[in-house]
Parts: sequence; C-alpha cells; structure tokens
Amino acid sequence: MAPQMDDAALDMLEASLRKTMLAVSGPDLDAALTEMGWAEMLSDAAESAVPLVFRLLGETGSHASVLVDVVLHATGNTIGDTVELPLPYAGNAWVVWDRISPQSVDPTLGGLPLRREEEGYPIRLAEARVAVGWWLVGSARAMLNLARRHALDRVQFGKPIASFQAVRHRLAETLVAIEGAEATLSLPGVDNPDLTALLAKAAAGKAALTAARNCQQVLGGIGFTEEHDLQLHVKRALVLDGLLGSSRELTRRAGAGLRARGSAPRLAHL
Repeated sequence: MAPQMDDAALDMLEASLRKTMLAVSGPDLDAALTEMGWAEMLSDAAESAVPLVFRLLGETGSHASVLVDVVLHATGNTIGDTVELPLPYAGNAWVVWDRISPQSVDPTLGGLPLRREEEGYPIRLAEARVAVGWWLVGSARAMLNLARRHALDRVQFGKPIASFQAVRHRLAETLVAIEGAEATLSLPGVDNPDLTALLAKAAAGKAALTAARNCQQVLGGIGFTEEHDLQLHVKRALVLDGLLGSSRELTRRAGAGLRARGSAPRLAHL
C-alpha cells in the first residue's frame, strides 16, 4: 500500500496546487502538474494525492487530463504511455479519452475529448470511480460556497436571506450530502474495493446533484446566467455524475448485485 503524506506536507501541497489551478487550466495545467511531480505523487502516495488533486479540480473549476493517469497507474501502465483507454460512459456506451486529440472540447466539462468505442473492453474502474467521486465532491463544495456567499450578501426585507429558514435548510441539506459522500469516499475498501468505489461514486454524484439543485434555488435568477460561475459547476457535475455510471445507475447495480449475492458485506466498522 502506498504511504500517505503527513498533514504538514498535505497542507503545503494543497496550497501550491490550489494556486496553480487558479492560475492555469487545460494543457497548461497538465504541464504544471508534471513539473510538480504528479507522476511521483501518483506512484508514491496515491491515497493522499488523488483525493487532493481531484477535489481541488472541482473546487477551482479547473481541468486537467489526470484521470487517464489514474487509470494507467491502476492497470500497471506508466503515465505517458501511448495506449488508448476505453472507459464506460452513461448508457453503457464506451469512450476513448485521448489527451493529444485535436478534437474541440468544452473546457467547462473537464476538457476530455471522447470517442465512442465498442462495448466489452475490460478495465479496472474502482480507482477511476473514486477519483471522479472526489472531483464531484469538489464541484459540490464550490457550488455550496457560491450559494453561501450569496445568501450572506443578498438582503431582502432588511436582512440577509441566509437568515431565512428555507435557505438555511437547503444549504444544510447540501452540506450533509457532501460530508456523507466524503466519508464514503474515505472508506478503505480493502476487502470490497469495487463495491466500495461504486457506492462512493454514487454518493458523490448524488451529493453534487443535490448541491446543483439546492444552490440554484438559493441563488435564484442570477444562478441561471452565464455570467455567474454556478453554471460552470452545474455542467461539470451533470457530466461527471454520468461518467463511469450515474448515481442512479450505480445504486441500482449495487442493489442488484447484493440481492443476487444474498448478503451485504461490512464496508465500514462503526
């Protein structure tokens, strides 16, 4: 098992990554992460680096092609290998993510060109699902922060709307969903890695969709405009939820598997 970074090292790395992601995105961020030692982080401390990097991608709204690297690492390949990686998308179709493809992409959706491929390509999905889950959690936190700031600044009837019970309930529901998803993503998953990752991805997708719905309501009309940053995170959440199975699809799949098995394994010791 790869070692985890200590708290001091993680704090320093987070500050550096956040500053970098707020400054550059896309191919420039790919290059910056390479210079910062992303390959070494993934090889030597994946359990710490993957949650941090993908959560920050969500929080900052930046994008990089690092999910391909996670899958390469999980399948025993080396980062930078020129191999095509078909991965399942929503609706049981398959796609290939090509980091050097000249295809045009929408950078707000992650900057990942997609090409459909035939079904049936075997690949390990647990690590990729956990990474996408942290990306979703980061996006959800970004939306919550936008809504919270708006609720504190927006005044109606002589007081901030943050004091209104309906607004507080929506923000609280969102926070609970995010915290629950983070707790699920943090489960070890040693005994049942595929099931743990599947449920964690489902929880993260549900949390992001809950954040999108509630934060849109808190922001009101301004949240529908392209001038506001919320729409960027909503777009990303909708796409990432579908990637590697939506929260609804994965929940059904987990239930069907447990029903066929006839028992449920213990995933967490409380």
